Amino acid sequence: MASNPGILTEWPWTWLGNFKYVVLAPFVANSIHSFFMSEDKSKRDIGYLIIFPFLLFRIVHNQIWISLSRYRTAKGDNRIVDKTIEFDQVDRERNWDDQIILNGLLFYYGYMKLEQSHHIPLWSTNGIIMTVLLHIGPVEFLYYWLHRALHHHFLYSRYHSHHHSSIATEPITSVIHPFAEHIAYFLLFAIPLFTTVLTRTASIVSFGGYITYIDFMNNMGHCNFEIIPKWMFSSFPPLKYLMYTPSYHSLHHTQFRTNYSLFMPMYDYIYNTLDKSSDMLYEKSLERQGQLPDVVHLTHLTTPESIYHLRLGIASFASEPYTSKWYFWLMWPVTLWSMIVTWIYGNTFTVERNLFKNLNLQTWAIPKYRVQYVMQWQRETINNLIEEAIMEADQKGIKVLSLGLLNQDEKLNNNGELYIKRNPQIKVKVVDGSSLAVAVVLNSIPKGTTQVVLGGHLSKVANAIALALCQGGQKVMTLREEEYKKLKSNLSPEAATNLVPSKNYASKIWLVGDGLSEDEQLKAPKGTLFIPFSQFPPRKVRKDCFYLHTPAMVTPKHFENVDSCENWLPRRVMSAWRVAGILHALEDWQEHECGSMMFDIEKVWKASLDHGFQPITIASAFESKA
Repeated sequence: MASNPGILTEWPWTWLGNFKYVVLAPFVANSIHSFFMSEDKSKRDIGYLIIFPFLLFRIVHNQIWISLSRYRTAKGDNRIVDKTIEFDQVDRERNWDDQIILNGLLFYYGYMKLEQSHHIPLWSTNGIIMTVLLHIGPVEFLYYWLHRALHHHFLYSRYHSHHHSSIATEPITSVIHPFAEHIAYFLLFAIPLFTTVLTRTASIVSFGGYITYIDFMNNMGHCNFEIIPKWMFSSFPPLKYLMYTPSYHSLHHTQFRTNYSLFMPMYDYIYNTLDKSSDMLYEKSLERQGQLPDVVHLTHLTTPESIYHLRLGIASFASEPYTSKWYFWLMWPVTLWSMIVTWIYGNTFTVERNLFKNLNLQTWAIPKYRVQYVMQWQRETINNLIEEAIMEADQKGIKVLSLGLLNQDEKLNNNGELYIKRNPQIKVKVVDGSSLAVAVVLNSIPKGTTQVVLGGHLSKVANAIALALCQGGQKVMTLREEEYKKLKSNLSPEAATNLVPSKNYASKIWLVGDGLSEDEQLKAPKGTLFIPFSQFPPRKVRKDCFYLHTPAMVTPKHFENVDSCENWLPRRVMSAWRVAGILHALEDWQEHECGSMMFDIEKVWKASLDHGFQPITIASAFESKA
């Protein structure tokens, strides 16, 4: 929102929320009906029919730029501005597709009102030449002066300051403007379109090509990494007057009073508003190498739809906790395509970059889904991918690599011990984070609790929790006989007196892991608090009970570049296994934490609090009520 919003700031369909595309429905239905159902062949116009598919193409085109930009900035190479992106920017830019809806409505309206727009040909050389000339001349010239006017205090405070709220830009920043400003831009860009229609030189190629050019240049210019190679300017020197670069436009967002041009810098040269550091920043950005991370968190995909919730996916989805949405089934072609790509590509990829104190952090992802981790024939492939990631981290001099989700599964690699045995010489410390996960669970149990129920499959974390509770004098009741026997064999006779097989379910504190059945949940009394100790949350069966998040902690405010949620966790909440890797580096611990190795739980918990991480309050359980 601008600092002092003017009239026509809000989009007319804002109140429709996620259903805003319904405003296009009558026009889309009419175009389909007139083409396929009309008996009058003169009404069958391919140009009218393809308006909506073209709008969808524009959405996909923009999304490709978003994903590319986020991948490149996570890697860090050729980065221009060091300022980080946070949730407030993502929220401000989540309506980037409003301008596509506006364009669609205006295209449909123009088609209905202008007879000359009917049955335009696929190609018209005269129309393409006219479009190019009109853009270079009137459009670029008028935009330059409109842009300078928008930087006058009166208009800037009411409209354009909304766009300039983003210093570190993303491709979609390019179209984040108030409604009134977009109307002005459309009138400018409509000059070539309207002129070619009236002169009957318009074509599908000239229309589609021009709008795609605008989208391409807008997105490219707002990337926070330099992408234009130097050879393009050295091969054709005048190009620097005809095409801007991301670094060129980034100076406009950091300096505000320079580099006003749309896509062609020639008017900045003519009117002496060129930023004198443009060439230097361009050269510097091209040569800049990404900083090597100190800590890497190695995770993996969970479900086929989880690709949309990655930071590289759909920004608005990634900024919210992962939940399955009904309209994902409409996106099955894209989902299937992403599955094929991950299967073919088959390499670990960088997802996210963060900063914390003096540490550079990255998240890498194994291109495998949760279901593949339980397939026997996939285990060797997955272990090889994890081992390759560890060896790459070691070669790059990374200090710590933490294993997230099922990358540390006991059946898969014995909590990471497999890789240490295979490669005893590595210097990177491999961390499974079990100690902190145990500490988080123990400190999530309400004060004064004397007994708990332990359910679900046993794990390294579950064993340690049971041991700590029994040694502390708290009763631990197991749901299954076999779990009781396994746990008892690991306890001292004194501690074992506090471990009992459950014969009643009176306790309202349940510590649960993977494998907890629906029937077992139904045995819990009303008002039970389920505290997971597993990597994945239990399925919420009870509406009269409460569910805590999987072991996690709230990150400090100075944890930077946080603009996406970690799987199902709320904003600025991080899994204990990921936090553990960061603590390992901050404390400079020199041991691996994998296999049967466990750190002192109190020591790890104190370290997390000392570095600003905070436990999630019990109140959040009420927010997560099923």
